[in-house]
Amino acid sequence: MQDAIKQFQIVKTTGKGVYSEADNLAVEEPLEIRLSYGTVKNRTVKNVSVTMRTPGNDVELAMGFLFSEGIIQSAKDLTGASHNTISCAANKQNTIQVDLKEDAVPHLQSSERNFYTTSSCGVCGKGSIDAIRTVHRMIQQTEDWQVDNELLYHLPQVLQKHQAVFADTGGLHASALFNLEGELQLLREDVGRHNALDKLIGAALNEGLLPLNNHILLLSGRASFELIQKAAAAGIMMVAAVGAPSSLAVELAQEFGITLVGFLRGHRFNIYSAPQRILSSTHHPFNLIKVDA
Repeated sequence: MQDAIKQFQIVKTTGKGVYSEADNLAVEEPLEIRLSYGTVKNRTVKNVSVTMRTPGNDVELAMGFLFSEGIIQSAKDLTGASHNTISCAANKQNTIQVDLKEDAVPHLQSSERNFYTTSSCGVCGKGSIDAIRTVHRMIQQTEDWQVDNELLYHLPQVLQKHQAVFADTGGLHASALFNLEGELQLLREDVGRHNALDKLIGAALNEGLLPLNNHILLLSGRASFELIQKAAAAGIMMVAAVGAPSSLAVELAQEFGITLVGFLRGHRFNIYSAPQRILSSTHHPFNLIKVDA
């Protein structure tokens, strides 16, 4: 992960004085995602998106982005993905091309996104919220499972132990995938919260793990609408966030039947939707109480 960290000389002020020291920061660089599709004789290369990301796991990021946006439906659609070194200045690998099979048709209309997307943009760049809601969603299981609240309390501690770059810089978001026993399965970090999740989904896509019906997604920050949309696309039925969810994220989680947990810190959390999947210390499921407007 050396490419993910850059050192700067800074001036640090404290109550004891002012001094100079080296400080590690998370790297942020653009990544252009290109898509190659069509027949051998009539091949099209299209610029799909530019996102600000932390270098590393770029193939997973591209695959996860294309899948969660509904542009591709399966890893079987691909023949390969690699950095385009010809267009990369100063040896920086900031362009990646994903090649589709001849018979694979990309659903580019599913992603009405501008070419430039900031690392924390959320929904910006979309043509409309309706365009996001039309993105495909994995077939989810019909039977519900349940986990104890004690298991959820444990997840942020596991995440913190494995956030290597965050430990050095303090400047990255993380998405972590756990099984129903609370064991860490996948972890990806990035300066952009949606990039971290795309990297994780891309890794799961590569390993043939989708749909992720029997997993818990932990977000190191807040839960935005776009992150819940991406989770739904991957078939995830429980999302826990260390921070707060947005109102639109809650509405989407309710629509998809996703259990959404926020403010997961220490021994407390809030449940915003589908509480039946979480058991209290008395082994009874939680319930939501309707509040009159």
